[in-house]
Amino acid sequence: MSLIATPDGVLLVDKAPGMTSHDVVALVRRQLQIKKVGHCGTLDPIATGLLILTLGRGTKIQDLLMSEDKEYSGTLLLGKTTDTQDRAGEILEERPIPELTEENVRAAFEKFRGDFYQLPPMVSAIKHGGVPLYKLARQGKTVEREPRLVHVYRYQIDRVASPEIDFTVLCSKGFYVRTYAHDIGEVLGCGAHLKELRRTRSGRFDLKRALSVEEIRNSAPVDLLGKILSLPEVSRMRGA
Repeated sequence: MSLIATPDGVLLVDKAPGMTSHDVVALVRRQLQIKKVGHCGTLDPIATGLLILTLGRGTKIQDLLMSEDKEYSGTLLLGKTTDTQDRAGEILEERPIPELTEENVRAAFEKFRGDFYQLPPMVSAIKHGGVPLYKLARQGKTVEREPRLVHVYRYQIDRVASPEIDFTVLCSKGFYVRTYAHDIGEVLGCGAHLKELRRTRSGRFDLKRALSVEEIRNSAPVDLLGKILSLPEVSRMRGA
């Protein structure tokens, strides 16, 4: 039984590494002793950054919030491809890294700007025959996937220090940053995987008002309630 009435709104969290998105949901449910908590856009355990939690009637706008553009900062590691396209996976292949110039790195990123198709990775939550792909991947299975139309609004190459490239990307819903890193590595001829990932923005929401996992763990329920964005406030922030 809940000790408090279920609040309606949105809580912004800066997810820590090593946690699943559901771990964060479970933590907030425990801290507030409520059940109706959802999240918008899964972040893998290796990823950090903005996770939008919806509470109470806020869960009704979950799909709306998930449909908005996202911004990420990340690091890709050249020369190694993995079966998950990120550092959590097993190395499939190692290739020598060619000499990188500003021109050839930018040309590789330019291939993935505007509209283009991505092949969803086998470790995604897309369902095949009602079963999420990542569950099939755990069984060692690979199935045909339909390429998906995605969009990159802008990107920035923040640092090139072979074998690493730091980047920032503003992209559409349904975009796989791990696949972005993998595909850029293929264009550069040496393969790559995603080493680090941080979501910095989703729609009009950013990390400025996000609580860390430690802050949530150490907050009294009444203090946590004070950090929840009300539905009218969410509507104003979105310009709706």
